[in-house]
Amino acid sequence: MIGEKRKKIIVIAGPTASGKSSVAMELAREFGGEIVNADSMQVYREMDVGTAKPTLEERKDVPHHLFDVVNPDENFNAAIYRSLTVPVIEDILARGRVCFVVGGTGLYIKTLLGGLLACPEADPNIREELRREWEEVGAEALHHKLALIDPETAQKVHTRDRVRIIRALEIIRITGKSFSSLVQEHHFKNKTFHALKFCLQIEREDLYHRIDERSRSMLRKGLIEETANLLRKGYSPELKSMKSLGYRHAVRHLEGLIDLNQMIGELQKDTRRYAKRQLTWFKADPEMKWVFPEAIKILINDINAFIGRNN
Repeated sequence: MIGEKRKKIIVIAGPTASGKSSVAMELAREFGGEIVNADSMQVYREMDVGTAKPTLEERKDVPHHLFDVVNPDENFNAAIYRSLTVPVIEDILARGRVCFVVGGTGLYIKTLLGGLLACPEADPNIREELRREWEEVGAEALHHKLALIDPETAQKVHTRDRVRIIRALEIIRITGKSFSSLVQEHHFKNKTFHALKFCLQIEREDLYHRIDERSRSMLRKGLIEETANLLRKGYSPELKSMKSLGYRHAVRHLEGLIDLNQMIGELQKDTRRYAKRQLTWFKADPEMKWVFPEAIKILINDINAFIGRNN
């Protein structure tokens, strides 16, 4: 029974700005738990404002893991995430603590819980051809090309996400199969942990209001200054990390391409689109339990029942 309990973890997922961090903090305090990051941007050092990381005070209050683990120019992906996260979770559970995996990167959560998807290694020649095609015909043309072959994957990938679009097309060229079909074949059946998964449910109007306010708050907290500092340190605006929400907008402003009001507007619009894609991902998971952020008592009762703790 003890061994079984030690394999149980709690997942708190949801779209950006839905309140995951505050809910997780309250639950971690209630259960004496520890928080493991499942956000693909919060792994980067020196990228704090634009990724809405927990504050240093919050991290002192409750142990946090998998934050600030790589520099902005270092490679990081779902496979690396899983390799780092599994031993961290094993250690938390071995110490008798409750583990809360918290974040909005659905692929990281899926890979952590279901194992790695076997994908072919990169083919430099094919990748270079696709990069040249990207430069020649543009982002929308390649995204449309992907949508014709693999509409399921295209729906989950932003039109300007060069890395993922090129990778999806590369996989098709190498294997003759779409990325979505490989996912269906894999089924992510390698269940390392038994997870109770929650996704925060929030009315669209409220979510968009939160997103708009968070965008303005990032400006007040120094997003532009943080981005300028990264550029001064030599981090290229072409890096995957620097093309993420907030940073790519700040780069455009710093380059004089958009004024401050345009930057805020584009950031709010693109963040809303990103939240929609996150919700689409989580809605596809039949194991996900949908709860309102303020329903802490329901969450506590469900977690108590799951881990076998007496009220």
